[in-house]
Amino acid sequence: FLREKNFKQTIPPVKIEDGEEITYEKATAAVRRSVSFWSALQSSHGHWPAENAGPIAFYFPPLVMSLYVTGHLNTIFHAEHRREILRYIYYHQNEDGGWGLHIEGHSTMIGTVLNYVCMRLLGEGPDGGLDNACERGRKWILDHGSATKTASWGKTWLAIIGCYEWVGSHPMPPEFWDFPSFMSPAEMFCYCRLTYMPMSYLYGKKFVGPITPLIKQIREEIYNEPYDQISWWRIRHLCAEEDAHYPHTKLQTLMWDALYFGTEPLLNRWPFKKIRDIAIKKTMEHIHYEDENSRYITIGCVEKPLMMLACWVEDPNGEAFKKHLSRVADYVWVGEDGIKMQSFGSQVWDCGLSLQALLASDLIDEVGPVLKKGHEFLKESQIDRNPSGDLKKMYRHISKGAWAFSDKDHGWQVSDCTAESMKCLLLFAMMPPEIVGQRMEPEKLYDAVNVILSLQNKKNGGMSAWEPSGAGSWLELLNPVEFLEDLVIEYEYVECTSSSIQALLLFRKLHPGHRKKEIDRFIVNATQFILDIQKPDGSWYGNWGICFIYGTWFALVGLEAVGKTYENCEAVRRGVEFLLNTQNEDGGWGESYLSCPTKVYKPLGHTNLIHTSLAIMGLIHAGQVERDPTPIHRGAKILINGQLDDGDFPQQELMGVFMRNCMLHYSAYRNIFPTWALAEYRHFVPLPSKGN
Repeated sequence: FLREKNFKQTIPPVKIEDGEEITYEKATAAVRRSVSFWSALQSSHGHWPAENAGPIAFYFPPLVMSLYVTGHLNTIFHAEHRREILRYIYYHQNEDGGWGLHIEGHSTMIGTVLNYVCMRLLGEGPDGGLDNACERGRKWILDHGSATKTASWGKTWLAIIGCYEWVGSHPMPPEFWDFPSFMSPAEMFCYCRLTYMPMSYLYGKKFVGPITPLIKQIREEIYNEPYDQISWWRIRHLCAEEDAHYPHTKLQTLMWDALYFGTEPLLNRWPFKKIRDIAIKKTMEHIHYEDENSRYITIGCVEKPLMMLACWVEDPNGEAFKKHLSRVADYVWVGEDGIKMQSFGSQVWDCGLSLQALLASDLIDEVGPVLKKGHEFLKESQIDRNPSGDLKKMYRHISKGAWAFSDKDHGWQVSDCTAESMKCLLLFAMMPPEIVGQRMEPEKLYDAVNVILSLQNKKNGGMSAWEPSGAGSWLELLNPVEFLEDLVIEYEYVECTSSSIQALLLFRKLHPGHRKKEIDRFIVNATQFILDIQKPDGSWYGNWGICFIYGTWFALVGLEAVGKTYENCEAVRRGVEFLLNTQNEDGGWGESYLSCPTKVYKPLGHTNLIHTSLAIMGLIHAGQVERDPTPIHRGAKILINGQLDDGDFPQQELMGVFMRNCMLHYSAYRNIFPTWALAEYRHFVPLPSKGN
């Protein structure tokens, strides 16, 4: 984009020397440089294309395996694609030879096994790859107990391609989706539900891909004993300690064994096999439903290769599989470190945050066309329909009026994406249409409000992300995924709650007559939720960003919106104390991703510009400017001096997370948050000026 637009930074770099006071002019120059750079990266569609990746264990390898099984690997990914996919794998191999769950993580069995197999399927020999990548990876696998100890998702994919036997897997009965049980699928977290739906279909059919000579070779490479001598049923509970973030409980092991020894033998024999056949058919109906309602993107990258493969197994020449192939490109991202698989794109989310950062700059005359394009993108991206048919029967929630994380086609409502998008549209509604375009119709905003109100937990006031929460937390005892946590049911999140409070307050200001009592009640209960979940050290746990600094920023901004201040709210005072106590000696902030899995604040050991930006904004909104702006000045100096010559900011550590233990790379954050923080610093903090 920068080359296409012939972008050249014309505003000179700004540096703040030790002992120097930041002036309004220097702060303005830093903001203008950042705004001009980020504006140049806007696409013609109005959003900011950016990488949303990071997990290396279970993102790209399953897609390669699925395409290999269906015979389409070399038609979807040509030689140059395959070379760049391999480069990404090489680049993120750990020094010990293994691969982690994500690109900053310690080596895991599932990460190493799946990436090793991926390299072999992409054409590398058993001792091939850059710096002997395959040989080193295989050594790590064998030295740590072999592929028999890979986590359950790894065993599933190995069974699918023919490098593991289904008899060594935990049962995934397809009967769950349409037969009464102790738990309704509607109670499950949507990502868990839509991962195990196609897995159960493939498990029910005991599907195995073509046993090619390459598959036979891999069988003999990843185990410490000959493949045909492995006692598969004895290893079904094995999991490497490196993978076992959330080890299986005794209750879960008992359940697996009951299904394995009791139910499964019956359902695979006549006449009970008729039940299995009916269940497989019903499961496939659910898969088609989800595919059609996401326009074959599916809900995410873990589910995409599973759903696509299930369609191919049903009918290799069917329209469903062809439509799936056409949307593989939605997930592919070419980066400086090679080709990787996106989570599914963050276009709407990044756009909403970017527009708010630009609006905070007060440089409307300079960015008017950028705001207008972003405005149009958000208006066009609103979901305009609910999922088809009987929502309750298909375990779905309303989506009309919401915004997805990526785009309209994706179709999955997300509460904070809806709230942040609605905030932008309401702000634009207060601006001249000749600058930012025509405002959105009130009826469409009403639809958005309806979705937000529907996702509040009526018991604790918190906001879930995708679907209503409320299922029993005891169900987490049955979490089948060893390396992720809090995956079985939907929860409430401080980020979604804060975003929703801010959006509804702004909506109530502009549309005071619409569902006022419900909105008032929502805000009271949501505010109490934020107060209730504050940690003893004054922080809030961030669920989608790293981690306590991220969550605390959201909480403090949400509390400010409802009139909670340092003077009248103890929670705000404690939040401020947390941020001040975690500031580094150099004036910045930095938090380790280890805070997420341990749920205890872990300092990074050095300064991170995004964390510094979030802390600055948290302190500004908590009134620190009026008490003592010195900590904010020190943080702003870090941001200004960290800016690159072209107005960009350097890429540092990963900043996103999901399910407590897997980190995500939001590449747009390195621009959005420093820009936003400097804009608010310039706007809210009194600064000396040469002219005054």
